[in-house]
Amino acid sequence: MSTASNPLLQPWNTPHGLPPFANIQAGQFEPAFEQAMREQRAELDAIAALNEPATFANTIAAFDASGRLLARLEGVFHNLCASETSPELQAAQRRLAQPLAAHNNSVYMHAALFARVDALHQQRAGLGLDGESLRLLERVHLDFVRAGARLQRAAQQRYAQVMERLADLHTQFGQNVLADESTYTLALQGEQDLAGLPGFLRDAAADAARVRGLQGHVITLSRSLIVPFLTFSERRDLREQAWRAWTSRGEHAGETDNRTIVLEILALRAEQAALHGHRCYADFSLEDTMAQRQSAVMELLENVWQRALPAVEAERAQLQSLKATLGQSGPIEAWDWRYWAEKVRQSTYAIDDAQVKPYFSLDRMVQAAFDCARRLFGVHFKHRPDLVLYHPDVMGYEVTREEGSPVGLFLHDNFARPTKRSGAWMSAYRMQSGLPDRGEGRGLGRTLPIIVNNNNFAKAPEGQPTLLSFDDVRTLFHEFGHGLHGLLSDVRFERLSGTQVLRDFVELPSQLFEHWMGQPQVLQEHARHVLTGEPISPALIEKLQAARNFGQGYETVRYTASALTDMAVHGLGAAELPKDAVAFEAEVLQRFGLPAGVGLNHRYTHFQHLFSGSSYAAGYYVYLWAEVLDCDAFEAFQEAGDIFDANTAQRLLRCIYSAGNRVEPGRTYREFRGRDARVEPMLRDRGLIPESA
Repeated sequence: MSTASNPLLQPWNTPHGLPPFANIQAGQFEPAFEQAMREQRAELDAIAALNEPATFANTIAAFDASGRLLARLEGVFHNLCASETSPELQAAQRRLAQPLAAHNNSVYMHAALFARVDALHQQRAGLGLDGESLRLLERVHLDFVRAGARLQRAAQQRYAQVMERLADLHTQFGQNVLADESTYTLALQGEQDLAGLPGFLRDAAADAARVRGLQGHVITLSRSLIVPFLTFSERRDLREQAWRAWTSRGEHAGETDNRTIVLEILALRAEQAALHGHRCYADFSLEDTMAQRQSAVMELLENVWQRALPAVEAERAQLQSLKATLGQSGPIEAWDWRYWAEKVRQSTYAIDDAQVKPYFSLDRMVQAAFDCARRLFGVHFKHRPDLVLYHPDVMGYEVTREEGSPVGLFLHDNFARPTKRSGAWMSAYRMQSGLPDRGEGRGLGRTLPIIVNNNNFAKAPEGQPTLLSFDDVRTLFHEFGHGLHGLLSDVRFERLSGTQVLRDFVELPSQLFEHWMGQPQVLQEHARHVLTGEPISPALIEKLQAARNFGQGYETVRYTASALTDMAVHGLGAAELPKDAVAFEAEVLQRFGLPAGVGLNHRYTHFQHLFSGSSYAAGYYVYLWAEVLDCDAFEAFQEAGDIFDANTAQRLLRCIYSAGNRVEPGRTYREFRGRDARVEPMLRDRGLIPESA
């Protein structure tokens, strides 16, 4: 395909420089990537071949500005592969995984280029750089070192092979999970199979059937269907069937079996760490985090684990007591827990999820998130229905400041579909920076971000409002917090932009934003009954607040169990790795004493945080680490006496949401809070210590 006929290689003269989605075909990506990689290699060769000595401008800033075409292509390609894939796109993804990894190796193992970077790094104290420039130099140098730039030639060659094979395996792992999720349906045959299901779930199950060309109702492995089914279904046999399918993703013999893939990924990561001189992958991974050491991570996890175990047993006693009262005996199995927890919630707190959800329509909750962002940070979201996006369900919003200056573009992709991976995440089609915009930012001389939030809510039938659970609203606010982190970024260099911070800091802006969704004044303004328009009553808000910590033992144990299995397996050296990952996982859970019937958030065979990429490998703990920060940070607003206190919000914007990675995270948090974070607010928030502690 010629350059002239490939829309990926043409200027994107679209509103906001959006990708020309309507013209993009899967077969266009490979030739486009080949050209983009050639262009960047030529740019880097030119930097390395300069006759004059290395300076920050001609080496570090030039490196940050290189590869603009490649960055543009990666933004659209990886987002489409995650959000709106196809067999053709998946095939291209498999074919491109190795060449893209090989290109990354060629960039960071470019000896002449690294020599210039390294020389500047050694002289950095005397260069007179401002804080952001110094931070970029240090981060770029570390990127090179961690990618193998200092290894000897033979070790570099092996390192490159390891990274290219890992790229293939990560892609295969994720596609296998998607295949298991998208092909599974539990057909509900008649009223007896629908017993106990509230109207919103019946509607969502009917729509899931319609989308798949099926009759009646089906339950898929989308979280927004499977979790409410496990919560409400009176059919214990069907709950067990659905639960076993959900928890065994990636663990079936055949083409989608992830068990051998997990073992190979673990072996290659152990080798990667060893090439860097580390005993295990966890030591290598944690070196570039706030935690830095396994001992720091384990201290936090074990502290919370020991507090959560008695909490979950107290919850079990409540479930068993109600079950006995209703004349039923036997243990609470994993497919029973949510069902009986809902019964306790209804009887103890007089809260029925089916009665609560009508107050939480998706449209109103989106507006609630936008309104909180406006009140905190002075940004406005204007719907642009005229934008041509990649799926009809996606909503595009122009984001501006109070006085009208542009901030960026926000895409909201909220519904589950077979072509979309599970979970919820934020990503970027384009990162913010001070780089020239190449005509894609309306001549501003800087690059404005295009940020996307992905959720997997069960879509209501045509013409009906989609209703969210309280947990769904929390997910919406969480991802929107990430979105704000990307949108509000205000840095000069793309490498430091938005969410490109240390992994155990990146969840702070997202988890912090969750706090606003449960505040009474936000609920009273935005939570309105979908039929009557009546605001949620203070009495119902009080019930929701009273019930907030019910189930926290269960949720905390499930999350922490997954974090412990992550640290356990990535804490092994090459000679210690298991021959059976599933058996090892079970051994770890037994060793820590996972209570019966509770389960864990993710098992190895579908743990995409760990095995669809390396970002969260030896890093699933980061949600809890960041929760220490976010609970402590929200207390700053409570101490100010106003959850929208202007001074606190401005400090939060300056130190956290707009700062990107231009400041070391511990330092920037102290600038916001005036001190280091304390763990007690997090423990109180989870109900693991008394409110007065």
